[in-house]
Amino acid sequence: MAEIKRMMWMRHLRSEPTAHVLRYRKGRLLQSGTGLAFWFYPMNAAVAEVPTDGRELPFLVHGKSADFQDVAVQGEIHYRIANPEALAGRIDFSIDLATGRVLKNPLDQVATMLTGQCQQAAVQRVTGVNIRELLVEGPAVIRAHLEAEFRDDARLTEMGIEVVTVRVAAVSPTAELEKALQTPTREQLQQTADQAIFERRAVAVEKERAIAENELQSQIELARREETLIEQQGQNARRRAEEEAAAEVVGAETRAKTVRMGAEARAEQIRLVEGAKVAAEGDRLAEYRELAPEVILGLAAQELAGKLTTIEHLNVTPDMLATGLANLLQRGEGAGG
Repeated sequence: MAEIKRMMWMRHLRSEPTAHVLRYRKGRLLQSGTGLAFWFYPMNAAVAEVPTDGRELPFLVHGKSADFQDVAVQGEIHYRIANPEALAGRIDFSIDLATGRVLKNPLDQVATMLTGQCQQAAVQRVTGVNIRELLVEGPAVIRAHLEAEFRDDARLTEMGIEVVTVRVAAVSPTAELEKALQTPTREQLQQTADQAIFERRAVAVEKERAIAENELQSQIELARREETLIEQQGQNARRRAEEEAAAEVVGAETRAKTVRMGAEARAEQIRLVEGAKVAAEGDRLAEYRELAPEVILGLAAQELAGKLTTIEHLNVTPDMLATGLANLLQRGEGAGG
């Protein structure tokens, strides 16, 4: 918006760099340019201010496709005023010479014109194809179509309006139709998900089966090893018993041999001792054979006396004593003669 200051009967206008100012006096164009500043007399002057900065105009177009389905096209039109003088000759951009405000709404007229043309071009494109094809093409095809329509429009060129670019944000059907169109894809995705779940479960079952089979094989192997261990333990026990029995036999034989050798040694000792005793006794008896009976009797009495510890009484008859003495005296005489 232009800034206007008052000094007595004169006015001073200062415009922005993005505003193109046109100064008229008595119907003639005196000044035209952006960012102007000048003095003017309001009684014979007219001033128009045309913005030259870029503008964004949102739009929402509803139409029916070739198969009679409702479609909504949403986007924005980016435009600018390339020829302010030409546009000011078509649309009134006059400003209040006291405040600098625009007297009317010229930009609304420009927006209405652009929106109408955009709606016409979008509907033309939408009605030419089926809804599925339209959704598959997406916003890019409609955007290219709209840009071509604006670029080839001679009226916009004459008015000095330049459409810089068109952005189409979305091409969407109604909620019910969108849901219906999404149903087959959703069902296919659900089937794919179910198939994936089924395959995952099948793999899990196969793995569980392999694990169970491995556990069974492990149990079988453990049982086989346990059987081998028991058999080996039995063999070891039998061998241990056989070895112990053999050791017992060898020990018994050794002990029997030792006993036999001891018995033989004792028998030999006894034989030798007894033989010696018998020989001694034989020698002693041989000596006794040469003695007289009375001497032998005396020796027997002497031996007996040595064995007895106590003699209560002893009877010696005169006959026994006389006979013995007589025999003894005879033997003495015989020896002397």
